[in-house]
Amino acid sequence: MAREVPPPEGEINRGPESTPRPAATVILVRGGRERLEVLLVQRNPQARFMGGAWVFPGGAVDAHEGQGEEGARAAALRELAEEADVVVGSPGELLPFSRWITPAEVKTRFDTRFYLASLPPGASPRADGAEVVDARWYAPAVALQESRDGRILLVFPTIKHLEQLARFSSADALLEHTRTREVVPIQPRVVFSGETARVVLPGEPGYEE
Repeated sequence: MAREVPPPEGEINRGPESTPRPAATVILVRGGRERLEVLLVQRNPQARFMGGAWVFPGGAVDAHEGQGEEGARAAALRELAEEADVVVGSPGELLPFSRWITPAEVKTRFDTRFYLASLPPGASPRADGAEVVDARWYAPAVALQESRDGRILLVFPTIKHLEQLARFSSADALLEHTRTREVVPIQPRVVFSGETARVVLPGEPGYEE
């Protein structure tokens, strides 16, 4: 559904449309057949972009990591290791879950591939203390409730992903579903009404206007 744009999601672009930068994110899960928990990390509150927001580990693809799927998988593994101290064995262990492109109306844009991965045996996530300052496991519904209560800051893409993840009762069920999931790029729009800006997804009222 449409919602107001909170400040961390980026400055509105009043000029020419900017080119999205390739990026990658890992939705790290645990819980097996019993439950589903996902790892969220808190970005440094001093960061200019999404400071203080709770997000899935991830970031921009570096030029040397390659292009397309290869570069995104390399970046996803690197960011997970750098931000959360979790090493996933190989790029092939990442399951494509979604692909989101920042609205054209926003100045800082990313073309982000989201991957799913299971917590490796013996791994214990830990924030790097620089780019991210905290790391916590959340049941998706709990994270959403804490956001509504004002206890944690979530941005639009994270909220929409958590809403999808909350439909699954266990990590195993989610992983099984994701193995056959078709990934279609999604590009929300920012719709303006006076001084109010709303984020609208494809298929929602106002998207085609």
